[in-house]
Amino acid sequence: MSNRLALIGAGAMGGAIGTRLLQTGNRLAVFDLDPAKVALLVEKGAVAAASAAAAAAEADAVILSLNAARIVRAALFSPGGVAEGARPGTLVIDMSSIDPESTRSIAAEAAERGLRFVDSPLSGGAPKALVGQLTLMAGGSAADVAAAEAILRDVASNITHMGPSGAGQTTKLINQVLCGLGFLAVAEATALAEAAGVDAAMIPKALKGGRADSAILQEYMPRFVARDYRRTGRIDNMVKDLAGAQDLARATHTAMPLTAICAEIHRMLTAAGLGGEDQAALMEFFKRPDKDIAP
Repeated sequence: MSNRLALIGAGAMGGAIGTRLLQTGNRLAVFDLDPAKVALLVEKGAVAAASAAAAAAEADAVILSLNAARIVRAALFSPGGVAEGARPGTLVIDMSSIDPESTRSIAAEAAERGLRFVDSPLSGGAPKALVGQLTLMAGGSAADVAAAEAILRDVASNITHMGPSGAGQTTKLINQVLCGLGFLAVAEATALAEAAGVDAAMIPKALKGGRADSAILQEYMPRFVARDYRRTGRIDNMVKDLAGAQDLARATHTAMPLTAICAEIHRMLTAAGLGGEDQAALMEFFKRPDKDIAP
């Protein structure tokens, strides 16, 4: 039996999630402020909704895929928002990446309005969503996370209940620290290999299975070598997430010097106009005018 779902936010990530949900037989109502993004999912079988409230009205669960805590809050609680249209007891699954403190506040307000709430940020990006292989880290009550998992198994191969509300978002910040540093390390290593005359395109094969191997090495070193900047994520989103990790570090008195350097390099690229580019554009930080390949 298919699930009746609402999707709020149909950008690059939301669009991929929506596509996969439709491919796996779910009924989907979609709302986004950009009608063109909604239209792409309508072509695949979704129903366009006039508002978040309208999308939520007949849904068993509402999935959010948005860019900031203030947008999540507005989508849920503003006039025309999810809380206005959803039936009591509707499950809200927030797959956005926002800060844990805001998540706890939003979850509390959702409960006051009769809604169940799970924070379930993701790792893997749009490519993994399209093949149902996202990694999800969830926060909320055990019962609500179990209900969310029954829906999210269509888009994810690894779902872990990390604790109460906000625990999923905290885990996502830790994920982003590891990813941000990983992207930067692989970009830096690519630059060194190229400067030293080693065929950098051979390195993922040479290191496969060793301690230096990683999904980022295997996926991104070939893209760094080719200066393949096709977007599957955004540098400015990494800036947001690393800033969130730094806020958490200050609140917990945790020293994170490597994260600080990584965040500043991402901010420099954003200031240079590359914020909307994929992480592959980190190679621009290591650009050598005498040898580099123009993007």
